[in-house]
Amino acid sequence: MNRRIFVEQTLAGAMLHPGTATAAGVAPFFPEPELVIERPAEGKPHAGKVLVAIQPHADDIPLFAAGTVAKLLNEGYTGYLVRVTNDDMAGPGTFADTVLANERDTIAVAQALGVKKTYNLNYNNHRMNGISQAELCGRFIFLFRLLKADAVVCYDPWAHYEENPDHYVTAQCVEAACWMANGRKDYPEHFDAGLTPHWVSEKYYFARFQQQVNRIVDIGPTIEKKINALLMNRAQGPAGEAGARLRKNLASRGLRLPVLGNDDTTANREYIRTFLLKENAELGEKHGLKYAEQFRYIQPPPDDIGEYVKQHAVPL
Repeated sequence: MNRRIFVEQTLAGAMLHPGTATAAGVAPFFPEPELVIERPAEGKPHAGKVLVAIQPHADDIPLFAAGTVAKLLNEGYTGYLVRVTNDDMAGPGTFADTVLANERDTIAVAQALGVKKTYNLNYNNHRMNGISQAELCGRFIFLFRLLKADAVVCYDPWAHYEENPDHYVTAQCVEAACWMANGRKDYPEHFDAGLTPHWVSEKYYFARFQQQVNRIVDIGPTIEKKINALLMNRAQGPAGEAGARLRKNLASRGLRLPVLGNDDTTANREYIRTFLLKENAELGEKHGLKYAEQFRYIQPPPDDIGEYVKQHAVPL
């Protein structure tokens, strides 16, 4: 059939059945996801589970997901932090100064959030579109099997308009590794080292720009931990000592911002709360919360066979 005629007939059919069509006349392949508000849970419902937070750079988790990471750790997860680059393009002094400053910041962020261990993979900043993605995927697979990761927090591999190659390459390799880590023929040498196949079943994907959001996480109770993490990004982050610098600059011009208080510690914390957490506050207000972070959340599929067996199995 002529392609143009086929398309015209398809559109005409869609107009005859408006209940199944979008405004453009074609039904969407994927429906809009149901939006879930994830609130703090009582007790330790995730005790025994492992969370791996993965960031290309030292400031990614603090900016986009620190409140959620802190929440999940409060609920029982054991946490690990993976920084993929050495951040050699973003920070003070020489390249060597920059690398060292960001490594120290990463250690401090991990301590602020309460994760158990940090892994630095040390790829060059802004150069990850030139690395072997198969190699990076293999390193993630090893870590997921080693740590027995149940959940990851990372950039969204399917978000739109991301221009930083470190972000989208990391995200794509994480997505593939979560699936491949459960394969029995992928990297069989791991099994000789005592590892076993392991599937990472939950993913919290964040993005800088447009993404399909289906999970809003209430971070009101962990907002101070998010501020603590942001304070540790002194080398490149928009936080660190920014409040103290602004307070000093204003004082040199005979001015002050009351919100910054009367000392550097207050200035730094309130600068973060007032300016860097503005979007978290606006997102929270939209959903009846004080502060929130948003994600594309991927959850384990339902165990239909197991549920059927549970309901219908009888003794022999």
